[in-house]
Amino acid sequence: MTDNDHAVRSEAFFSLHHRLPRQSPGSDATTRQLLGLAGPLPRRPRVLDLGCGPGRAALLLAAEAGAEVTAVDLHEPFLGELREAAAARGLGDRVRTVRADMAELSGADFPDGSFDLVWAEGSAYIIGFDTALRDWKRLLAPGGSLVVSECVWTTDAPTAEARAFWEREASLRPVAANTAAAVAAGYHVLGVRVQPDSDWDEYYGPLAERVAAADATAPGMAWALAATREELAVRRAHGAEYGYAGYVLRPADPRWTTRPETAADGAAVHAVNTAAFPTPDEAALVDALRTDPAAWLPGLGQVALDGPDGDVAAYALLTRCRVGNAPALALAPVATAPEHQGQGAGQAVVRAVLDAARLRGESLVLVLGHPGYYARFGFVPASRHGIRPGFDVPDEAMMALVLDDSVPVPHGTIRYPAAFGV
Repeated sequence: MTDNDHAVRSEAFFSLHHRLPRQSPGSDATTRQLLGLAGPLPRRPRVLDLGCGPGRAALLLAAEAGAEVTAVDLHEPFLGELREAAAARGLGDRVRTVRADMAELSGADFPDGSFDLVWAEGSAYIIGFDTALRDWKRLLAPGGSLVVSECVWTTDAPTAEARAFWEREASLRPVAANTAAAVAAGYHVLGVRVQPDSDWDEYYGPLAERVAAADATAPGMAWALAATREELAVRRAHGAEYGYAGYVLRPADPRWTTRPETAADGAAVHAVNTAAFPTPDEAALVDALRTDPAAWLPGLGQVALDGPDGDVAAYALLTRCRVGNAPALALAPVATAPEHQGQGAGQAVVRAVLDAARLRGESLVLVLGHPGYYARFGFVPASRHGIRPGFDVPDEAMMALVLDDSVPVPHGTIRYPAAFGV
């Protein structure tokens, strides 16, 4: 194919997509859900929307989060559509467009540590998920989050036909493989959501109508129509095998090194738990849980160290419990040495142990604790899911965190390991 042929085909492809509301599967509801998982933001957050297309997400973030959005795309007509829409909605002062390549973000528009939120719905595949994680991290301000969606396999055994199509387009992985890649790249996972089929309808419905009305005799259009019809047909035949997943990520706090506890950490972990609580009960609880093979799960006791070879500063433990007969995890104890309290060690170790639970494929975590503290990790009152302890506690203090919303959330009474004594 000559450069001219490529240019003609590209122009035909983009002409099919101009003035469509979206350029990838998505919805305002999904954008709001991912935004909520990012947690509290500054009053006027600085947002970088990469591969923004016509800017549906950028407009919502400006309007509903009060964000100052820098919207980036290489296709100038999309940026023009966004400027027009922003002006029409009175958001012209909140949305700034920049024509740039997301693979080459340099210069005065993209300094290190300059954005509270980096957003990329349906666009990271252009440079690759792993490359996006690596290259975009530097753009985040302290406490900032990366929100990125990626096409994923939703079955363990995709058909040869589906594989053949996607191998030409992108390198798909299962949801959990991208989660593991994010943790390996130095992020904590704040949330993962597989997008509903209705998000595909919002994209493919208008696109199918455009295909039906297109002039097949226009230069390059026969190719563009054939490629798009194939994409639509693959989705109809194999849509249950793949989907889009949104990942909400935050770089790990560089002040703390987290890892699974080892046998050599036993004395230090006991000391931290003893020092962090007014009685030795929590330290004794950990010791008892270690001897219970039905409760103890390797890798789900995590420590935070004050440096790569430092001392244990904080500890968090997840053990097996049940809601009715369904497996869940109990988060207890969470302990920070007094000299390290108020410095982020506890948050770091809780996020690390929740990451470890995600990587194991766990779906539900329960904690009895202070709502004001655990809400920052996404915990909500367990009663919202019909989950209650077998003893009296304030409703808001018994909390649940759903790690995998593709698994039905059980309801019923929490059954703790015997070591808890309840």
